Amino acid sequence: MATDTVAGFPCALTLDVPFPDARLASVALQALRVDKELSSLVRRDLSAVAAQGASDQAVLRVEYKAATNRMLRVAVNSFLEGLALVMEVMEELDVDVVEARQAQEKSG
Repeated sequence: MATDTVAGFPCALTLDVPFPDARLASVALQALRVDKELSSLVRRDLSAVAAQGASDQAVLRVEYKAATNRMLRVAVNSFLEGLALVMEVMEELDVDVVEARQAQEKSG
């Protein structure tokens, strides 16, 4: 959990979600960015950053600040549900992922 907080938002959490490359992290960022937080008691910042120690990997960073632990939990749970859906769609429909899966099936 993050330690720095904003006045009125004492509860904070930062999630780093790894992706195999910057393009996939960017796709997830664009898909998830459109869903704004419904409560004024929660703030969320999304960004895509390079993964430390990996040249081509990227991380989707999600920084939450909330007025209460409960609001933080509800917001993060909702975000994770959306993230799971985005990742499922990317796995099923992304051309690079489909090609990699086909290559794996041929070799294994």
